[in-house]
Amino acid sequence: MRRLIAAALILGIVLLALLFYASSGSSAFSDTLPTLFVVGGVLGVALLVLLGWRLWWLQKRIRRGVFGSKLTLKLLLMFGVVAMLPGLVVYGASVFFLNRSIETWFDVRVDNALTSGVNLGQAALDDLLRELEKKAQRMALTLSDEGIGSTITSLSTLREQSAVQELTLFDERGGLIAHVSGERGTLLPVLPERSVLWQVRQQQPYSRIEEVAERGLIMRVIVPVYTSALTSETRVLQLVQPVPAGLARDAQAVQLAYQDYQQIAVSRLGLKRIYGLALTLTLMLALLMTMVIAYLLSERLGAPLRTLARGTRAVAKGDFSQMPMLKSRDELGVLIQSFNRMTRQLSDAREQVAQNHQETEQAKAFLERVLANLSSGVVVLDDALRVRTTNGAAAQILGVDAALLDARPLTALGQPGEALHEFGATVAARFAEHEGEWQEQIGYAGAGGSQTLLLRGTRLPPGVERGYVLVFDDVTTLIDAERNAAWSEVARRLAHEIKNPLTPIQLSAERIARKLAGRLEAADAEFLARATQTIVNQVAAMKGMVDAFAGYARMPRARLEALDLNALVGEVLALYDAKALGLRLNLEADLPRIAGDSTLLRQVIHNLLQNAQDALTDHPAPSVEVSTRINNNAVCLTVMDNGAGFPEHLMTRLFEPYATTKAKGTGLGLAIVKKIVEEHHGKIQIENLKTGGAAIRIALPVFAASGGQV
Repeated sequence: MRRLIAAALILGIVLLALLFYASSGSSAFSDTLPTLFVVGGVLGVALLVLLGWRLWWLQKRIRRGVFGSKLTLKLLLMFGVVAMLPGLVVYGASVFFLNRSIETWFDVRVDNALTSGVNLGQAALDDLLRELEKKAQRMALTLSDEGIGSTITSLSTLREQSAVQELTLFDERGGLIAHVSGERGTLLPVLPERSVLWQVRQQQPYSRIEEVAERGLIMRVIVPVYTSALTSETRVLQLVQPVPAGLARDAQAVQLAYQDYQQIAVSRLGLKRIYGLALTLTLMLALLMTMVIAYLLSERLGAPLRTLARGTRAVAKGDFSQMPMLKSRDELGVLIQSFNRMTRQLSDAREQVAQNHQETEQAKAFLERVLANLSSGVVVLDDALRVRTTNGAAAQILGVDAALLDARPLTALGQPGEALHEFGATVAARFAEHEGEWQEQIGYAGAGGSQTLLLRGTRLPPGVERGYVLVFDDVTTLIDAERNAAWSEVARRLAHEIKNPLTPIQLSAERIARKLAGRLEAADAEFLARATQTIVNQVAAMKGMVDAFAGYARMPRARLEALDLNALVGEVLALYDAKALGLRLNLEADLPRIAGDSTLLRQVIHNLLQNAQDALTDHPAPSVEVSTRINNNAVCLTVMDNGAGFPEHLMTRLFEPYATTKAKGTGLGLAIVKKIVEEHHGKIQIENLKTGGAAIRIALPVFAASGGQV
């Protein structure tokens, strides 16, 4: 492409040089002006096509969004304007002065002077020619009476008298009769043409100034010579006289100048057009070559910017390896070098950031692994008490999806009235009340049942991002274990401290009754019998209570084996009046075997049925439903009744000893049930039904093939 442009520019410069040389009047190239014009026009069209093609290609690059193409077009337009404005001004001035100069060539005074000079020379020649005509008329009269024999003598005499250079006498057919001349070079006469002879015979004399080869400018006059005899033919006399040399030279010069002037005057419009066309062609070629050169310069100036743009785009994509190189000492070179330094610095900074990020990610992954393996729930809050980070244990303890906690304010957790909402409000209030660390134990009634949570909160120290950290644990099992241990200790102490004096009290009462039975009157004896019997009965009741507490304290460990829960339920239910209880069975078929102790589980089932039977006392339409089903590798046993349910104030204490609604009893039934279920690694849940009544659900693990529990 560049070679083509260079060839076009060289050809244009050569063509302009030839055009200037031809327009200057050189005979070698003046005849080739039309050819040069045609070649110049073709070259101009070629340059225009070339420039148009490059502009079209540049427009395509602009549409594709190639960086630097708009700048190239802008530079091209600027260079074009800078080149066109002076060119057009010079062109307009040149055309104006050219027209004025050509017009001054044809001034009226010059035209009149040349015309006057030509007329003056012509008048002088005309005077000489008229004088020669008069001489010819006189000679013709003289020769009309002369005979043929004396013609030559008469001609010589007349020539010498008239000072004429040459006299010639012809017959009417143009035949030579006589010729006399005063110079040797004129021995041969100038023969007239037949048309001239015919004109003279018609009595029309002939007089002209003519230019004869080797003789120069001459005056020739031909007149008829008539004879007196009627029968004689008419002869023709020719006088030839050379024009004076000075006069001929001056007249010829004036005539030639006048002819050249008239020729130029006639071609004045064409001359203007030629020069105007030459100027136009020169301007067109110069502008087109300037535009092509401007395009090349624009491309050259835009190349470093395009290179820099490619490097910038690469850096924007994160590729710091494409560093543009430009060997230049100007501002663009300095800019490229600065860009390369910046790129290297960015590359080093990115490597450092990547290394720091990797270290941070490793630390974060380590922290996440630590948090994920913590049994405690951890919640990180920002300064506005909005949840930033949680671990899996937090969502598991709260019984919600982790997505419900992320990026939510504490006060907006859950819906109003829900346990999660109350939990968030309580924590937010504690953070508002305490500036430092705080700790509190709260109850939480989540989806997994009633729980006891131990909360510990603290504000992040200065230097760390502002916020809070909340750590909480589900201490329900721990509290239950502590409570059970406490009740077991109480039961053991009661059994030890109370049971020992009961037997002496009972024996003493019986001894008093036997000793005083025959000594008292009937009324006193009856009173004594009632009193001693009351003592014996109450001691027996207290022994039963002590035995129950002792049994709770000395609960035997479960001996787990594969059991069919449906069969075990059927055995226990056979001992009850199904019709009186309104008993309904919903036992799922093909239940997997459970890992359990049949003796302890019979006690559990008896206790649950006894509680249901007690709750349905005096109920007009008692109903008890016993169902089993498989759920998540666990076998669930559910006992539901339509009684009054459990009091709400006891829902959190139902598994504690002596927590009962019955008028009689120790309240150890559900506590023993819970302890047996825990011995079987199961779970127990109690809830009041919305339709009335209560439901107790027990989940027991499935017996594994290896002989253990799943």
